[in-house]
Amino acid sequence: MTEPGDPGPAGPELTGSDEPERPGSWLQRIRGFAVDVTPLRESREFRRLFFGESISTIGTQMTAVAVPIQVYRITHSSLAVGLLGFASLVPLVVFGLIGGSIADAVERRRLMLVTSSLLAVVSALLFVQAALDVRHVSLLYVLIFCQAALFAVDSPARRSVIPRLIPPRQIPAATALSQVLWSFATVVGPLLAGVIVGTLGLEWAYGLDAVSFAASLVAVFGIGAVPPEGGGRAAGVGSVIEGLRYLRTQPVVLMTFVVDIIAMVFGMPRALFPALATGRFHGGSGSVGLLYAAPAIGALLGALLSGRFGRVRRQGLAVLIAVAVWGLAIVGFGLSTGIGVAVVMLAAAGAADMVSAVFRNSILQVSTPDAMRGRLGGVFIAVVAGGPRLGDVEAGTVANVTSAQFSVVSGGLACIVGVVLCALLVPSFSRYEAPDD
Repeated sequence: MTEPGDPGPAGPELTGSDEPERPGSWLQRIRGFAVDVTPLRESREFRRLFFGESISTIGTQMTAVAVPIQVYRITHSSLAVGLLGFASLVPLVVFGLIGGSIADAVERRRLMLVTSSLLAVVSALLFVQAALDVRHVSLLYVLIFCQAALFAVDSPARRSVIPRLIPPRQIPAATALSQVLWSFATVVGPLLAGVIVGTLGLEWAYGLDAVSFAASLVAVFGIGAVPPEGGGRAAGVGSVIEGLRYLRTQPVVLMTFVVDIIAMVFGMPRALFPALATGRFHGGSGSVGLLYAAPAIGALLGALLSGRFGRVRRQGLAVLIAVAVWGLAIVGFGLSTGIGVAVVMLAAAGAADMVSAVFRNSILQVSTPDAMRGRLGGVFIAVVAGGPRLGDVEAGTVANVTSAQFSVVSGGLACIVGVVLCALLVPSFSRYEAPDD
């Protein structure tokens, strides 16, 4: 049976020994690499969530750039920018785990409505403080803390809903589509933020973010109730511990978290983007936005060519290779002397991260029962969202002690070493194969 996106027979169709290849056969092969949109076509509820989140995520990414720009304008310190990561790290870890247990205990649609509404309120408060020119970094840290806590509760519920809307065979395609969404938003959001902050002011970026949450709320209203299967497990510490104990018995799933922690903690130099853009590359807020957008540009291009991902069986090995390529690209970024090469290196890193994310998500979603998806989704958020924040602190601290370039290059090399160690210590991960549908 031909899978969606299959270009058909590998060889040309001939009516005679000397007849040229029929027009369109090469086009069919190229189309086989295009992202598989089957989940969007076959699931109306998945389609609603996808497009609603596309709009709100663009607004969120505008805020993700506007806040470090504001902190750097106030303090002129990369360490202060890096500490934004610390302000969000604790709530992402703590509330990610708690949020996962809540997602396994309550009706998930209702939970998403509450958290999305409160996230809009936080963005509105960021708008107010910028419009009033409060200029208190401590207030920004508090608001980022609240934003991270709400995101950590919201995200496990959203992740656990997806396998209920589409069949298991479509999980890699849906994950790739989510990467397209995220990558597109993280290209457009930072670029818009750079332009809007430079022309209209910080308050406009925050205000547009607050308004964008309306799209997410409308999308969530459009899906049916999604209670956890089996009635759910009461939220609390016991539920969290139960999820962690289950994870400990699943070495392959556990490794999807470990390799991402290595990549994000050691190989995520985004806290240094404001300093590098203005110092090493002699640019302004537009250059800052370009550096933030570059990884997403690469991820978007890669995700748009992900049509063959469903055929990859050795998904664990694919993750290891992708993370090693990420580390190499970060080293290249650290050694670059011009903004053009820097953007190319960051784009290559983003493409590698996209590949890693698709297969890590697929392994996690397919290998986890619904009753555990919220809690392991909480662990996923604690790792995926918390890791870069810890990386912000690491990058800013090392740069403050040595230099920005040393911080970037040493982090990329540490990432490569870490991946090699993972492959040697847990060989079952590199041998993992996706199960038949």
